[in-house]
Amino acid sequence: MNHRNELDIITQIRAEVMGKRVSTGKNLFLVWGYPTALIHLVEFGALMLWGKNWCAWLWIGIPLVGAPLMIYFMNEDYERTMRRTLDENIALQLWLFIGFVCCVGGFTTGFTGIYEQCYCTLEGTLVSLGCFLTGVISRIRPMKVCGVIGAVISFAGLFFQGELWPWQLLLATLVTIIALIIPGHLIRGYLSNHK
Repeated sequence: MNHRNELDIITQIRAEVMGKRVSTGKNLFLVWGYPTALIHLVEFGALMLWGKNWCAWLWIGIPLVGAPLMIYFMNEDYERTMRRTLDENIALQLWLFIGFVCCVGGFTTGFTGIYEQCYCTLEGTLVSLGCFLTGVISRIRPMKVCGVIGAVISFAGLFFQGELWPWQLLLATLVTIIALIIPGHLIRGYLSNHK
């Protein structure tokens, strides 16, 4: 038995004794990705169908659906271990910050009347940055590529202004698929292959 195996056994025994649990977070990309994509599509459809300003506020459904799902899946994803690396803490804090900025940004841009001009770009850029940095931290190269592609598509949304604004929502949906849903499946596959 080598030194590394001994440390793993000690860590596992200590975790069992202490009863501490740490979330793997393997479902969080998907928990936020699918509701975000779906709600952006509903928002786009409502704007195209009715064209009313209230349709733009449907984005509030994202945190209303995502937060309870996140709490549920974090409870389901727990592993009995005492180890949480610095990288895992950085990634978790990064995503908490991104979620906070997206929510505050949504309300701020909505109340100031500039939601249509920049919110989808702000949201997409932050999510793409989070995907890229998570790929760097976890050393999963395709996640870094997804983050870069998502950021480029996010900035393309700035070209859709005025009457074309609802089409930004389709770009936001595409960014969500590229920077949340695809990486979510990548990370689940990575974690299941490295157990």
